[in-house]
Amino acid sequence: MDGKPIAFEEGIMPGRRPERCGRIALVLQGGGALGAYQVGVYEAMHEAGLEPDWVSGVSIGAVNAAIIAGNKPENRLDRLTDFWSRITNRTVWLHTPDGDIFRQMRNAASAFHTMVMGQPGFFAPHKLNPWLSPAGAKSATSYYDSSPLRETLLELVDFDLLNKGDCRFSVGAVNVTSGNFIFFDNAKHRIEPEHIMASGALPPAFAPVQIGTDYFWDGGIVSNTPLQHLLAQDDDINSLVFQVDLFSASGALPRTMPDVMGREKDISYSSRTRQVTDMFQRLQRWKTRAYRALLKIPEADLTDEERAMRDKLARLPAHTILQLIYQQKSYEGNAKDYEFSRTSMREHWQSGHDDTKRTMMHKHWLEMPPENTGIVTHDIHRDREEAVW
Repeated sequence: MDGKPIAFEEGIMPGRRPERCGRIALVLQGGGALGAYQVGVYEAMHEAGLEPDWVSGVSIGAVNAAIIAGNKPENRLDRLTDFWSRITNRTVWLHTPDGDIFRQMRNAASAFHTMVMGQPGFFAPHKLNPWLSPAGAKSATSYYDSSPLRETLLELVDFDLLNKGDCRFSVGAVNVTSGNFIFFDNAKHRIEPEHIMASGALPPAFAPVQIGTDYFWDGGIVSNTPLQHLLAQDDDINSLVFQVDLFSASGALPRTMPDVMGREKDISYSSRTRQVTDMFQRLQRWKTRAYRALLKIPEADLTDEERAMRDKLARLPAHTILQLIYQQKSYEGNAKDYEFSRTSMREHWQSGHDDTKRTMMHKHWLEMPPENTGIVTHDIHRDREEAVW
């Protein structure tokens, strides 16, 4: 994907992170074919010299995150291009006439091909339908085999580099038997292809993935955004977070059954950023109150543990969150997340690139909030700025 250099405002120079910013994070939501939007976001960051220190994802976001963390910065875009070119390498129509109705028809044909044939280098249908498979058979709990994704990951991701930890990496999945949500994090775990595949094993399309003695499904079943994992870190690192959502929580009132199906999917998988930031804000407020209370206690009356707590609470982290949300095209339907045509992929990619460039035009958006502010969020699509105190 060709991208023009970003025209930066004075004071925001390529390769220069904001003052007081100790971490740049890229947080990637799940959303199947819409994941190309995330690559456009990363491309704009790369052009600006803002390489992430931490990438975290769920489902297709986990795949994109692995390719980013598992390659050197100079190779990341080439590997992402290889992946998305490979899984969209199918011609649906040789020519699409101009007009939304024709595009809707072509997208529907593309989604149908995905259901029947899978996607190259990604997944393929089982030879035997799960409804006809005996209990316990490999094909009994899913429609598709995701082993092609494992081969693709092994080819495009340097797992030794990923596990070296130069770039923090984490992906979310849910334990099938306990229902517990877990983040596989290279700060704690040795990451293998199975961890990424587990994060994207959305039932009933894909079977649970075995890791150790447990089995895991797509983390999006419980939470489709890994933002809370970053905010829950017990550190004092100020962060600039690019949160990339593929489903919008807000939308128009449905007028048809396809509208209903699409809207239900948007609401189910949209990010709960407001809920997460509200919870973090409440926690910050109580930490601030505890710090002020500890300051009123004479030094001689404090235990060593209380002194350590007081000193830690004096350095609460600040977070600036740039929320980028994919905006659905008028001709996209409820199958947008499994419509893998090359044309749609390019459109999604370009949309992510353009939205990120527009976001970076706001110089003050890339700055860290004042000390003890907590979180400031910016959303270019709603033209809003929110501070969480």
